[in-house]
Amino acid sequence: MDAALPGEHHPVRVGVRAFLDEHPEPDAALLADARLVAPAWPEPWGRSADTDELLAIELELNAVGIDPIAHNPIGIGWAGPTILAAGTDEQRARYLAPLLTGEETWCQLFSEPGAGSDLASLTTSASRDGDVYVVNGQKVWNTWADRADFGILLARTEPEAPRHRGISYFICPMDLDGIEVRPIRQMTGESTFCEVFFTDVAIPADCLVGEEGSGWMLARMTLGNERMTLSTGGVLWGNGPTAHDIVDRVRGSDDRYVIDRAVRLHEESFVLDRLSRRILTEVAQGRDPALLAAIRKYLADQHGQAAMELAHATLGVDGMLDVGETTREYLYSRALTIGGGTTQVLADLIAERALGLPR
Repeated sequence: MDAALPGEHHPVRVGVRAFLDEHPEPDAALLADARLVAPAWPEPWGRSADTDELLAIELELNAVGIDPIAHNPIGIGWAGPTILAAGTDEQRARYLAPLLTGEETWCQLFSEPGAGSDLASLTTSASRDGDVYVVNGQKVWNTWADRADFGILLARTEPEAPRHRGISYFICPMDLDGIEVRPIRQMTGESTFCEVFFTDVAIPADCLVGEEGSGWMLARMTLGNERMTLSTGGVLWGNGPTAHDIVDRVRGSDDRYVIDRAVRLHEESFVLDRLSRRILTEVAQGRDPALLAAIRKYLADQHGQAAMELAHATLGVDGMLDVGETTREYLYSRALTIGGGTTQVLADLIAERALGLPR
């Protein structure tokens, strides 16, 4: 059963509110020091928060428009939980604190030109040579790789092994010799995504996360966290408006189509909010929320596209020429059902794991 929302006088809400009164515009370091960035994590990085505490913190931060992971979403939402779960004590001590404060930012180096949805077919290689792994290959659709300090890298260390068993997971310093990053121009005019080339890149052996060959298991852990992160924080992966913002934009319209779509968005937003609470409950109780996160992302991304289609439709014919924020957001929303697992891949996953259908 979902947890009820903590009341206004819940002690954690009161404490967070007092912190925000004292620091009305806290930077990432202050949020991390208050253990509000990843409160479900154990000390010293988090506070081992239970469901009530997580909801209480989320309510207070949302009320003032603070997204605690926005400064480093890949590091905090994807890399951090994997390092926390499978990294060595030395890796946790080295990487987690600066990751939470945003002192060091992260990207993800998973997809390849021939291995996107079928990630297990990746061909980037990592060969052990003494104290380093020598990496060669290419990655693509790597968000913010041009500004990241580190990347989480999947590479094939056992070319003769079954494809799911020959992959390893690395922490990759992005300033190593032999790494070339090329930004990709998108139809929005921005260059959020990049392609990354590796030519005889020597990654220290102590950057291996987990055991050699355990990369597929760790990748699944990361992808579960990625889907959980991408499916929350607004209809554009936290980079734009919420459904409520869009409903407010069209409030007062006398167009029956617009009114109908706004009502549907409001209903969908309610369902997604309840799913988010279920996911928080799973996290707080130490259970794996990967399946719920996949279901939520499957619904949330289509919801996001519908929301931006409505927002753009309200521009009328001006939307054909408009180059403002709404049009940019509308164009960006095309990526929602591709990034972090396509709608088709998620549908397969849900069919097999939730409904018990054959592969």
